[in-house]
Amino acid sequence: MSDVAAIESFVKKYKELKTEIAKVIIGQDAVIDQILISIFSGGHALLIGVPGLAKTLMVNTIAKTLGLDFKRIQFTPDLMPSDILGSEILDENRHFKFIKGPVFANIILADEINRTPPKTQAALLEAMQERTVTVSGHHYKLDLPYFVLATQNPIEQEGTYPLPEAQLDRFMFAINLDYPSFQEEVDVVKSTTSDVKQEVNALFTAKEIVDIQQLLRRIPVADNVIEYAVRMTGKTRPNSAEAADLVKNYIDWGAGPRASQNLILAAKTHAAINGKFSPDMDNVQAVAYSIFKHRIIKNYKAEAEGITEEQIIKSLF
Repeated sequence: MSDVAAIESFVKKYKELKTEIAKVIIGQDAVIDQILISIFSGGHALLIGVPGLAKTLMVNTIAKTLGLDFKRIQFTPDLMPSDILGSEILDENRHFKFIKGPVFANIILADEINRTPPKTQAALLEAMQERTVTVSGHHYKLDLPYFVLATQNPIEQEGTYPLPEAQLDRFMFAINLDYPSFQEEVDVVKSTTSDVKQEVNALFTAKEIVDIQQLLRRIPVADNVIEYAVRMTGKTRPNSAEAADLVKNYIDWGAGPRASQNLILAAKTHAAINGKFSPDMDNVQAVAYSIFKHRIIKNYKAEAEGITEEQIIKSLF
Protein backbone atom coordinates (compact mmCIF):
# COMPACT_ATOMS: atom_id res chain seq x y z
CA MET A 1 0.00 0.00 0.00
CA SER A 2 1.35 3.46 -0.90
CA ASP A 3 1.79 6.11 1.81
CA VAL A 4 -1.06 8.18 0.30
CA ALA A 5 -3.45 5.21 0.44
CA ALA A 6 -2.23 4.39 3.97
CA ILE A 7 -3.00 7.93 5.16
CA GLU A 8 -6.47 7.80 3.56
CA SER A 9 -7.09 4.49 5.36
CA PHE A 10 -5.85 6.03 8.63
CA VAL A 11 -8.22 9.01 8.29
CA LYS A 12 -11.18 6.63 7.88
CA LYS A 13 -10.11 4.50 10.84
CA TYR A 14 -9.49 7.60 12.98
CA LYS A 15 -13.12 8.69 12.47
CA GLU A 16 -14.29 5.21 13.50
CA LEU A 17 -12.02 5.43 16.56
CA LYS A 18 -13.56 8.75 17.64
CA THR A 19 -17.08 7.28 17.22
CA GLU A 20 -16.11 4.26 19.34
CA ILE A 21 -14.64 6.45 22.13
CA ALA A 22 -17.77 8.65 22.07
CA LYS A 23 -19.85 5.62 23.18
CA VAL A 24 -18.29 6.03 26.65
CA ILE A 25 -16.78 9.53 26.79
CA ILE A 26 -19.25 12.38 26.28
CA GLY A 27 -17.77 15.63 24.97
CA GLN A 28 -14.08 16.47 25.58
CA ASP A 29 -13.54 16.22 21.82
CA ALA A 30 -10.48 18.49 21.69
CA VAL A 31 -8.86 16.69 24.65
CA ILE A 32 -9.33 13.27 23.02
CA ASP A 33 -7.90 14.63 19.75
CA GLN A 34 -4.80 15.88 21.56
CA ILE A 35 -4.29 12.59 23.42
CA LEU A 36 -4.61 10.64 20.16
CA ILE A 37 -2.25 13.05 18.35
CA SER A 38 0.28 12.42 21.15
CA ILE A 39 -0.05 8.64 20.78
CA PHE A 40 0.19 8.58 16.99
CA SER A 41 3.11 11.05 17.11
CA GLY A 42 4.95 8.85 19.62
CA GLY A 43 4.79 11.44 22.42
CA HIS A 44 3.46 11.69 25.98
CA ALA A 45 0.84 14.00 27.50
CA LEU A 46 0.28 15.78 30.81
CA LEU A 47 -3.42 16.19 31.66
CA ILE A 48 -4.30 19.02 34.04
CA GLY A 49 -7.80 18.99 35.53
CA VAL A 50 -9.79 18.84 38.75
CA PRO A 51 -10.92 15.44 40.12
CA GLY A 52 -14.02 13.76 38.71
CA LEU A 53 -13.61 14.68 35.04
CA ALA A 54 -13.23 11.02 33.94
CA LYS A 55 -9.50 11.20 33.22
CA THR A 56 -8.96 7.52 34.14
CA LEU A 57 -12.04 6.39 32.23
CA MET A 58 -10.91 8.38 29.19
CA VAL A 59 -7.43 6.80 29.15
CA ASN A 60 -8.84 3.33 29.81
CA THR A 61 -11.36 3.70 26.96
CA ILE A 62 -8.69 4.98 24.54
CA ALA A 63 -6.41 2.05 25.50
CA LYS A 64 -9.23 -0.44 24.83
CA THR A 65 -10.17 1.03 21.45
CA LEU A 66 -6.50 1.02 20.42
CA GLY A 67 -6.08 -2.59 21.54
CA LEU A 68 -3.30 -1.65 23.97
CA ASP A 69 -2.27 -2.87 27.42
CA PHE A 70 -3.14 -0.26 30.08
CA LYS A 71 -1.81 0.20 33.63
CA ARG A 72 -2.64 2.85 36.21
CA ILE A 73 -0.09 4.00 38.81
CA GLN A 74 -1.40 6.07 41.72
CA PHE A 75 1.43 8.39 42.71
CA THR A 76 1.65 8.99 46.48
CA PRO A 77 4.34 10.52 48.75
CA ASP A 78 5.54 7.05 49.86
CA LEU A 79 5.83 5.55 46.35
CA MET A 80 9.33 4.24 45.58
CA PRO A 81 11.03 3.84 42.16
CA SER A 82 10.94 0.04 42.56
CA ASP A 83 7.13 0.24 42.92
CA ILE A 84 7.03 1.59 39.34
CA LEU A 85 9.93 -0.13 37.61
CA GLY A 86 9.91 -3.49 39.37
CA SER A 87 12.51 -5.21 41.52
CA GLU A 88 14.71 -8.30 41.73
CA ILE A 89 13.79 -11.09 44.13
CA LEU A 90 15.40 -14.41 45.04
CA ASP A 91 13.44 -17.34 43.60
CA GLU A 92 13.20 -20.84 45.13
CA ASN A 93 16.52 -21.79 43.45
CA ARG A 94 18.22 -18.76 45.04
CA HIS A 95 18.61 -17.04 41.66
CA PHE A 96 17.73 -13.40 41.20
CA LYS A 97 14.54 -12.96 39.20
CA PHE A 98 13.21 -9.64 37.91
CA ILE A 99 9.55 -8.93 38.64
CA LYS A 100 8.27 -6.30 36.22
CA GLY A 101 6.53 -3.24 37.62
CA PRO A 102 3.47 -1.45 36.20
CA VAL A 103 5.67 0.67 33.90
CA PHE A 104 5.74 -2.37 31.57
CA ALA A 105 2.56 -1.64 29.58
CA ASN A 106 1.69 0.21 26.37
CA ILE A 107 -0.24 3.03 28.06
CA ILE A 108 0.64 4.22 31.58
CA LEU A 109 -1.68 6.51 33.53
CA ALA A 110 0.59 8.29 36.03
CA ASP A 111 -2.17 9.60 38.29
CA GLU A 112 -1.35 12.76 40.28
CA ILE A 113 2.33 12.59 39.32
CA ASN A 114 3.14 15.70 41.39
CA ARG A 115 2.21 13.93 44.65
CA THR A 116 5.37 11.79 44.66
CA PRO A 117 8.95 12.91 45.47
CA PRO A 118 11.44 13.78 42.67
CA LYS A 119 13.34 10.48 43.05
CA THR A 120 10.22 8.53 42.05
CA GLN A 121 9.18 11.04 39.37
CA ALA A 122 12.65 10.64 37.81
CA ALA A 123 12.15 6.85 37.60
CA LEU A 124 9.86 7.53 34.63
CA LEU A 125 12.39 9.67 32.74
CA GLU A 126 14.33 6.83 31.08
CA ALA A 127 11.13 4.98 30.21
CA MET A 128 9.62 8.09 28.59
CA GLN A 129 12.68 9.09 26.57
CA GLU A 130 14.56 5.87 25.80
CA ARG A 131 11.68 3.33 26.05
CA THR A 132 13.95 1.24 28.30
CA VAL A 133 14.24 0.57 32.04
CA THR A 134 17.50 -0.03 33.94
CA VAL A 135 17.31 -2.02 37.18
CA SER A 136 20.46 -3.27 38.99
CA GLY A 137 22.56 -2.62 35.87
CA HIS A 138 20.27 -4.65 33.56
CA HIS A 139 18.47 -3.00 30.63
CA TYR A 140 14.92 -4.00 29.80
CA LYS A 141 13.20 -2.83 26.61
CA LEU A 142 9.61 -1.66 26.84
CA ASP A 143 6.98 -2.85 24.38
CA LEU A 144 6.05 -0.37 21.66
CA PRO A 145 4.00 1.73 21.33
CA TYR A 146 4.73 3.29 24.72
CA PHE A 147 2.78 6.26 25.99
CA VAL A 148 2.67 8.00 29.40
CA LEU A 149 -0.36 10.07 30.32
CA ALA A 150 0.28 11.90 33.59
CA THR A 151 -2.37 13.83 35.49
CA GLN A 152 -2.01 16.80 37.81
CA ASN A 153 -4.62 18.32 40.06
CA PRO A 154 -4.39 22.13 39.71
CA ILE A 155 -6.13 23.05 42.97
CA GLU A 156 -4.56 21.17 45.89
CA GLN A 157 -0.91 22.18 45.89
CA GLU A 158 -0.02 21.44 49.54
CA GLY A 159 2.34 18.51 49.92
CA THR A 160 3.11 18.30 46.20
CA TYR A 161 6.40 18.15 44.33
CA PRO A 162 6.19 20.19 41.10
CA LEU A 163 7.67 18.39 38.11
CA PRO A 164 11.17 19.65 37.21
CA GLU A 165 11.56 21.40 33.85
CA ALA A 166 13.59 18.50 32.39
CA GLN A 167 10.70 16.13 33.02
CA LEU A 168 8.01 18.57 31.87
CA ASP A 169 9.93 18.90 28.60
CA ARG A 170 9.48 15.14 27.99
CA PHE A 171 5.73 15.66 27.59
CA MET A 172 4.66 16.55 24.07
CA PHE A 173 1.43 18.19 25.27
CA ALA A 174 0.10 19.76 28.44
CA ILE A 175 -3.69 19.47 28.07
CA ASN A 176 -6.22 21.41 30.14
CA LEU A 177 -9.33 19.42 30.98
CA ASP A 178 -12.30 21.71 31.68
CA TYR A 179 -15.74 21.06 33.17
CA PRO A 180 -18.32 19.72 30.70
CA SER A 181 -21.03 22.00 29.31
CA PHE A 182 -24.52 21.86 30.86
CA GLN A 183 -25.90 19.51 28.17
CA GLU A 184 -22.80 17.30 28.28
CA GLU A 185 -23.12 16.98 32.06
CA VAL A 186 -26.83 16.09 31.69
CA ASP A 187 -25.85 13.35 29.19
CA VAL A 188 -23.06 12.11 31.50
CA VAL A 189 -25.47 11.81 34.45
CA LYS A 190 -28.05 9.99 32.29
CA SER A 191 -25.53 7.47 30.95
CA THR A 192 -23.74 6.78 34.24
CA THR A 193 -26.74 6.40 36.55
CA SER A 194 -28.47 3.65 34.57
CA ASP A 195 -27.66 -0.07 34.37
CA VAL A 196 -26.73 0.10 30.68
CA LYS A 197 -22.99 -0.34 30.10
CA GLN A 198 -21.40 0.59 26.81
CA GLU A 199 -18.70 -1.73 25.51
CA VAL A 200 -16.05 -0.50 23.10
CA ASN A 201 -14.28 -2.53 20.42
CA ALA A 202 -10.56 -2.62 19.70
CA LEU A 203 -10.00 -1.10 16.26
CA PHE A 204 -6.19 -1.30 16.15
CA THR A 205 -3.36 -3.58 17.22
CA ALA A 206 -0.06 -2.50 18.79
CA LYS A 207 1.77 -3.29 15.52
CA GLU A 208 -0.68 -1.20 13.45
CA ILE A 209 -0.10 1.80 15.75
CA VAL A 210 3.70 1.46 15.43
CA ASP A 211 3.27 1.27 11.63
CA ILE A 212 1.11 4.43 11.69
CA GLN A 213 3.72 6.23 13.83
CA GLN A 214 6.37 5.38 11.21
CA LEU A 215 4.02 6.38 8.36
CA LEU A 216 3.39 9.79 9.94
CA ARG A 217 7.14 10.37 10.35
CA ARG A 218 7.52 9.83 6.60
CA ILE A 219 5.13 12.69 5.79
CA PRO A 220 7.10 15.40 3.94
CA VAL A 221 7.26 18.91 5.42
CA ALA A 222 8.16 22.04 3.45
CA ASP A 223 11.28 23.89 4.65
CA ASN A 224 9.30 27.10 5.25
CA VAL A 225 6.96 25.22 7.66
CA ILE A 226 9.94 23.81 9.62
CA GLU A 227 11.52 27.28 9.72
CA TYR A 228 8.18 28.72 10.93
CA ALA A 229 8.03 26.17 13.79
CA VAL A 230 11.65 26.84 14.80
CA ARG A 231 11.07 30.61 14.61
CA MET A 232 7.98 30.30 16.83
CA THR A 233 9.98 28.35 19.41
CA GLY A 234 12.75 30.95 19.26
CA LYS A 235 10.19 33.69 19.93
CA THR A 236 9.44 32.14 23.35
CA ARG A 237 13.00 32.93 24.50
CA PRO A 238 13.33 36.38 26.14
CA ASN A 239 16.91 36.88 24.87
CA SER A 240 15.84 36.32 21.24
CA ALA A 241 15.89 39.34 18.90
CA GLU A 242 12.46 38.25 17.56
CA ALA A 243 10.83 37.88 21.00
CA ALA A 244 7.61 39.86 21.49
CA ASP A 245 7.37 42.45 24.29
CA LEU A 246 5.17 40.13 26.36
CA VAL A 247 7.89 37.46 26.21
CA LYS A 248 10.72 39.88 27.07
CA ASN A 249 8.80 41.34 30.01
CA TYR A 250 7.12 38.28 31.50
CA ILE A 251 9.15 35.15 30.64
CA ASP A 252 12.28 33.92 32.43
CA TRP A 253 12.93 30.86 30.24
CA GLY A 254 11.56 29.84 26.88
CA ALA A 255 11.07 26.51 25.10
CA GLY A 256 14.00 24.36 23.94
CA PRO A 257 14.63 22.50 20.67
CA ARG A 258 12.40 19.58 21.74
CA ALA A 259 9.44 21.98 21.37
CA SER A 260 10.38 22.57 17.69
CA GLN A 261 10.61 18.81 17.11
CA ASN A 262 7.23 18.25 18.77
CA LEU A 263 5.61 21.07 16.78
CA ILE A 264 6.54 19.34 13.51
CA LEU A 265 5.65 15.81 14.66
CA ALA A 266 2.27 16.92 16.06
CA ALA A 267 1.58 19.09 13.00
CA LYS A 268 2.17 16.05 10.75
CA THR A 269 -0.38 14.01 12.74
CA HIS A 270 -2.83 16.94 12.90
CA ALA A 271 -2.59 17.32 9.12
CA ALA A 272 -3.05 13.56 8.54
CA ILE A 273 -6.19 13.22 10.68
CA ASN A 274 -7.66 16.13 8.71
CA GLY A 275 -6.93 14.39 5.40
CA LYS A 276 -3.88 16.46 4.38
CA PHE A 277 -0.70 14.86 3.05
CA SER A 278 1.66 17.56 4.34
CA PRO A 279 1.32 20.01 7.25
CA ASP A 280 1.19 23.78 6.79
CA MET A 281 1.50 26.71 9.21
CA ASP A 282 -2.15 26.33 10.30
CA ASN A 283 -1.40 22.81 11.55
CA VAL A 284 1.62 24.10 13.49
CA GLN A 285 -0.53 26.82 15.08
CA ALA A 286 -3.26 24.30 15.94
CA VAL A 287 -0.92 22.30 18.19
CA ALA A 288 1.32 25.13 19.44
CA TYR A 289 -0.54 26.14 22.62
CA SER A 290 -0.43 22.71 24.28
CA ILE A 291 3.22 22.26 23.27
CA PHE A 292 4.42 25.63 24.62
CA LYS A 293 2.17 25.93 27.69
CA HIS A 294 4.37 23.87 30.05
CA ARG A 295 7.70 24.88 28.48
CA ILE A 296 7.65 28.61 29.18
CA ILE A 297 8.47 29.80 32.69
CA LYS A 298 6.81 33.04 33.74
CA ASN A 299 8.55 35.51 36.07
CA TYR A 300 7.17 37.06 39.27
CA LYS A 301 5.99 40.13 37.30
CA ALA A 302 3.69 37.95 35.13
CA GLU A 303 2.24 36.30 38.26
CA ALA A 304 1.69 39.70 39.93
CA GLU A 305 -0.02 41.19 36.89
CA GLY A 306 -2.10 38.10 36.09
CA ILE A 307 -0.54 37.51 32.67
CA THR A 308 -1.46 34.01 31.44
CA GLU A 309 0.49 31.56 29.28
CA GLU A 310 -2.34 31.81 26.73
CA GLN A 311 -1.84 35.56 26.30
CA ILE A 312 1.91 35.11 25.88
CA ILE A 313 1.57 32.24 23.37
CA LYS A 314 -1.04 34.16 21.34
CA SER A 315 1.46 37.01 20.98
CA LEU A 316 3.82 34.57 19.16
CA PHE A 317 1.45 34.35 16.18
